[in-house]
Amino acid sequence: MNRLTPRKFVWQICVALLLILLNALPAASQDKRARVRISNAGFTITALPLLAAKDWGVFSANGLDVELIVMSPSLAAAAIAQGDIDYVAGVGPASVAATLTGLPSRAIWFSSDRISYWLQSAPQYKTIQDLKGKKIAISGGAGGTNHVALLIALEKSGFNPKDFATVGIPGQQLQVLYSLESSFVEAALLSPPHTFSAARKGFNKLLDVGAMVEMPGGGLTTLIKTIQSRPAEVKRVIHALQVAKDEVRKSKPKTVELIIRILKMDKEAAAETYDAFQTTLNPTGIPNRAGIDNLVRSLQAQGRFTDRKVALNDVADDRLATEVAKELGYKLQ
Repeated sequence: MNRLTPRKFVWQICVALLLILLNALPAASQDKRARVRISNAGFTITALPLLAAKDWGVFSANGLDVELIVMSPSLAAAAIAQGDIDYVAGVGPASVAATLTGLPSRAIWFSSDRISYWLQSAPQYKTIQDLKGKKIAISGGAGGTNHVALLIALEKSGFNPKDFATVGIPGQQLQVLYSLESSFVEAALLSPPHTFSAARKGFNKLLDVGAMVEMPGGGLTTLIKTIQSRPAEVKRVIHALQVAKDEVRKSKPKTVELIIRILKMDKEAAAETYDAFQTTLNPTGIPNRAGIDNLVRSLQAQGRFTDRKVALNDVADDRLATEVAKELGYKLQ
């Protein structure tokens, strides 16, 4: 019978410890996923790539443990400055204004190149001409993304925006639709799914505002120091969002199910909303000059930053999004 010598005993102990360590490595690597906090103004169709990346495990597959936090744009600027969040899921008037005011942040990724809005009117108003001197409801107030998009679209259609009275409606798009249904206003600027429900109720679709104005919907903003000190993490976040957006684009049934479940729409509204959202997507996610210009214009319409000529790199940094796009095999101009 073989005797267990002290040397053999020590050797077996070492082998056992090595096996334990090797088995623990996968769990340890999972625990090392980067913890990331991303704020979003609300779970709407604009946030679809963000919601998909979280729900479908795309963030996890990219080594990210992501917490989504619902937060208004006005609070998000202070939160990211204080380090309470790492990214703001959005590129809009609020985030650009914060940057131009002095927050050291940059827009780093675009979800969409344009917003999905229609100008819709009560049945008796058949044309835009009929709406001169009438009230048009918008969500929020003057100078917001949708308001400036409407002004630009009216100008492009040959009308003077001053011939129309825009009325800011507090709350969400549902309240804007209610203002139209109650005849408080003669027309309203609506986005899916309310565009479709209004049309089914007999309200006219007069102008596809989103198709006429290049302006980002959704996106990602972060601090300059985050871009500089954690570029690998930033690229993983962009990569996850872009992969999720590609999956949204390619898989309608899967995405419609997500819209029904998370955004609480019925199947018909979800399918219609998906089709409309598809037309807005930025193929590569790379921030572009036209979108930033229109955002700056939306701020200058409020009398802000009118003495400044804003360059793209004053508010955006497209380098990491460009790297991700190349890695994903997109053809870039």
